[in-house]
Amino acid sequence: MSTFGTLFKVSTFGESHGKGVGCIVDGVPPNMELTEADIQTQLTRRRPGQSVITTERKEFDKVTILSGTEFGKTLGTPICMVVMNEDQRKHDYATTDVCPRPGHAEYTYLQKYGCKASSGGGRSSARETIGRVAAGALAEKYLAQTYGTQIVCWVSSIMDIEIPKDEARALEERCPSREEVDTVGAVIHGEVEKVLMDSNGDWYDLTGKPIAKKAGVEVKGAVLHTRCPHPPTAARMAARIMELRIAEDSTGGIATTVIKTLPAGLGEPVFDKVEAELAKAMMSLPATKGFEIGAGFGCTRMKGSEHNDLFVPAHGAKAGVLDTATNHAGGTLGGITTGKPLVLRVAIKPASSIAQSQQTATYDGKESALEVKGRHDPCVLSRCPPLLEGMAAITILDLVLRQKSRTDAPLHCAQLTGEERELNGRPAKRAKHA
Repeated sequence: MSTFGTLFKVSTFGESHGKGVGCIVDGVPPNMELTEADIQTQLTRRRPGQSVITTERKEFDKVTILSGTEFGKTLGTPICMVVMNEDQRKHDYATTDVCPRPGHAEYTYLQKYGCKASSGGGRSSARETIGRVAAGALAEKYLAQTYGTQIVCWVSSIMDIEIPKDEARALEERCPSREEVDTVGAVIHGEVEKVLMDSNGDWYDLTGKPIAKKAGVEVKGAVLHTRCPHPPTAARMAARIMELRIAEDSTGGIATTVIKTLPAGLGEPVFDKVEAELAKAMMSLPATKGFEIGAGFGCTRMKGSEHNDLFVPAHGAKAGVLDTATNHAGGTLGGITTGKPLVLRVAIKPASSIAQSQQTATYDGKESALEVKGRHDPCVLSRCPPLLEGMAAITILDLVLRQKSRTDAPLHCAQLTGEERELNGRPAKRAKHA
């Protein structure tokens, strides 16, 4: 199906090389200020053609809100948003009428429906995610205004290149800003010299080694945005992606997402636990192959005495509730949010569309070779953060609305003050024990 959510419902529509793509969002709270500008920021971060290490397809992905708002505010009625496709090249996919592309969904769509889109994968294309990103930006604005929730995603590994464990743990704990994630980028200077300059103006070569800026040298050339906030690792990632681009190949990696300042008590045991809902959301995205939360698979190497997050009294704005000394569980216990940041990671496979000739078979069973034309990403990781942030926001807002529907279960955010909690609804209550 093309609908996700229970009370906050998102339905996406459109094909990769059709007239347009978009979404219909139902369950949006009324009287929230909303314009296209609130949505466009995330769509711009997602769009193709941002860097020489992404697809060259030129789309501005300009969103139009067709319904559900008036005078810049939501009406509480369904919101329809659409982005028109501008740079279509259906002829690039003519060969897929004869042979299915390895790693793509043409064959399975044909088996399921008896027909398939003639170009670009149709609904299975990552272009479908535009609707998710638009709906996610809407959900994120509500969560930020109501609870101060922040959702940030970054690239933590590509192929065998990863942020060092200690540095990765530190990033998860402090959670970098989106500006920091977006700013770090490698800059190719001249024909041979390759340097990376981070937001602080520090330089690295593409092996991750710090270098001194040469006096009088002006850095010019294409910026390679990896969306990895660790400069030395970002440099190595950029170098590897450029190598793969030249080799007409691709690779995958892992993206880390942190959701912080969110209410405790979200999640619907037993089957709709917060991590189960997030896993479904993330694994519904194209190219996703793995999901973990908190320590994830790493907890299998730990002892219970190491993995348990010990409770401690909270202080400051958190006073009156419990905190934990660590966050190995990733912000959830028993499938319910604790108020600690949710920390999750998603594995993204190598892009299936590569320019190399690949052995395959025609639909009638004859051996064949296939060269995929078109404009494709050697690594899609740098464009994934808005997708993962969007699905995280959609999932959390749906769980918020489900929890708010319980009139005797007030929502409160451990990071908010008492006055802010009053504005958010009823004041937090404590259960009295006999």
